[in-house]
Amino acid sequence: MSVHIGNAENAPSFPRAARAALINTQLRTNVRNATNIIQAKRNNMTGELPDWEELREAGHAIKNHTLKYLDLYLEQFEANVTRAGGMVHWATDADEANQIIGNIIADCTGKEIIKVKTMTSNEIRLNDYLENSGITPHETDLADLIVQLGNEDPSHIVVPALHINRTQIRDIFQKKIPLHELGIDNLTDDPQQLAEAARLYLRHKFLTVDIGFSGANFAIADTGAVVVVESEGNGRMCLTLPDVLITLLGIEKIVPTFRDLEVFLQSLPRSATGERMNPYNSIWTGVTPADGPSEFHVILLDNGRTSVLANGEGREALNCIRCGACLNVCPVYHQTGGIAYGSVYQGPIGAIVTPQLQNLEHSRSLPYASSLCGACYDVCPVKINIPEILIFLRGEIIRDEQRTLLGKFQLENIAMQAMALVFSSSGLMTTAEALAKFAQGPLVHDGIINRLPGMLSGWTNSRDLAPMPRKSFRDWWFQREKDKDQ
Repeated sequence: MSVHIGNAENAPSFPRAARAALINTQLRTNVRNATNIIQAKRNNMTGELPDWEELREAGHAIKNHTLKYLDLYLEQFEANVTRAGGMVHWATDADEANQIIGNIIADCTGKEIIKVKTMTSNEIRLNDYLENSGITPHETDLADLIVQLGNEDPSHIVVPALHINRTQIRDIFQKKIPLHELGIDNLTDDPQQLAEAARLYLRHKFLTVDIGFSGANFAIADTGAVVVVESEGNGRMCLTLPDVLITLLGIEKIVPTFRDLEVFLQSLPRSATGERMNPYNSIWTGVTPADGPSEFHVILLDNGRTSVLANGEGREALNCIRCGACLNVCPVYHQTGGIAYGSVYQGPIGAIVTPQLQNLEHSRSLPYASSLCGACYDVCPVKINIPEILIFLRGEIIRDEQRTLLGKFQLENIAMQAMALVFSSSGLMTTAEALAKFAQGPLVHDGIINRLPGMLSGWTNSRDLAPMPRKSFRDWWFQREKDKDQ
């Protein structure tokens, strides 16, 4: 099985990539400014709802229920899509999904496609596959278009070009868009002019390309409908103008009933972009003669999801509705941006989704890309307990390493095993405390330890350490009990 999560299997470790990101002051400024604005808008919109916490609980319950009966709802969705004139395909992994999409396009003798909601297609590296097959994909979300034309990697789940400022966008457009043909002779970095340039460039694609491609925010089991929410109107173009429409969605995007949208269409826009509702909410079912595409295909993608579903501790990661709220509050993401995560899924949610989809074979450093502050859990609209899953995954990685001979003899493992032995014995604990008090003497200056030796120096590079007190709690307690008996 070929499970690909973008190029995550070839990405450098997070610490290595983060060091490079921290040097880029422009990137850090772009990320900080954008996430602060989005988070402030999100707080305003959620704060005006007296039942916001109840909405979170409802979303959590719906998602947990869906995962419990996912096989039944997937079959129901397939039956209703087929009944409405659509065709459903099942893809075990990224390679199979790409092959299915490529065959559909080949059957239509297509050489171009227009795309909307492309995160899942980035997961399977669809654009690379199509380009290698002689097919040109055109991203139509403005941010995705900027990333594509600039040959960049996405850095945010909702705002993939968040790390690129408007001056950089102008430079990208000047190099990659035939501005003179569009009647634009002097492009500036004015946001309205940049948006107009993108609109003129994309309008020709909308009117001439016969095959549309979409991801999905939700898929409704009891009707066979697919839902896309967006803010620019490009989705409406991609979903209605082409003759053929192909939709790729992860199997976790299923919700049981149309009524469930009542919850998610309130919580998603508030969490994602700080809006009461998305400007464009497109819902379609199958095909209708003389109205929209005449051919509709849905590819249901596994790509590691069933293995995550089988994990009782980590399966909650599949509840994610891709709002990006956890990225906007994460102190680690604020400093490094999203590219350092090496995945199409960044931030706290990416740190639990990406490794699990790859069965912990790759991206093993991502669960450590967190301070475990809990802010991600506080803002999640479906109450995914990301910190708990991060801790669980760290444990899985350590246990996996300890099964190997090399892992057993790692210095960190030896130290932890020694500590476990000391903590299990009162006598050893007393002896260790006495030795530590003696050994810390040369390290204490003005009542603090500001530099530790060797591999321990990483702790004191950015913080001071309080020395062990002359009398420990255990010493005090022993003396107290002794005095009581006298």
